[in-house]
Amino acid sequence: MIKYDKDEGTSYCLGITLCFELLNKKMGSARKLYLSPELEEGDTRQRLISLARLAGIPVIVNNAKAFKGLSDKDNVLAIGEFSKFSDKLDENKDHVVLCQPMNMGNIGTIMRSSLAFGIKDLAIIGPNADYFDPKAVRASMGTVFSLRIHRYQSFEEYQAEFPNHSLYPFMLQASKLLGKQKLRFPCSLIFGNEAKGLDQSFLHVGTPLLIKISGELDSLNLDNAASIALFEYSREKDHFTM
Repeated sequence: MIKYDKDEGTSYCLGITLCFELLNKKMGSARKLYLSPELEEGDTRQRLISLARLAGIPVIVNNAKAFKGLSDKDNVLAIGEFSKFSDKLDENKDHVVLCQPMNMGNIGTIMRSSLAFGIKDLAIIGPNADYFDPKAVRASMGTVFSLRIHRYQSFEEYQAEFPNHSLYPFMLQASKLLGKQKLRFPCSLIFGNEAKGLDQSFLHVGTPLLIKISGELDSLNLDNAASIALFEYSREKDHFTM
């Protein structure tokens, strides 16, 4: 039986789709491929095995015990083991910055939204939830393998590395509205903790932005706010690059 340990240097992706994402997008990080005895012979199985051989990693078959430690579902037919990674963010590209995110599901969902709307660089400011936990990897639907991700001890550390980025913290106290403020590129879209948001000091960082919502709600969930901001970003970016 295998189990995930956040203090170890490896993690796991559960499911056929996520294994394909690992082997196609982050092959160099792949370490092992486990195939369930329930996975029938056929094209899918052969493609997974072919990719694993291309990656030079072992394929472990018919080991039902390996699946019991990681998955509480019976329909997981493949597990990919991979080395945790840290990437250098592209200084010429736009970034999403998550400050102290504590919900693995939110992190995974924001990864998906970020990739969907064209941002492939993700900065995580600690302390934070474990974005390599199999639950977070599953929530990302494997997009974690398509992004450049780097963790920073503080926002100041991130800011010092990218002094030329235009900074846009999203805050309820901001006076400028998303969609009314022209963005300058390359930019960083900055989001705070699920419970507390961003610290008041971010009112003096870059250009704070507010997502206008009806008076029926106090605020949006983090993943909803990030998705809306990314959608508006993509509209302006498309216009900027036309």
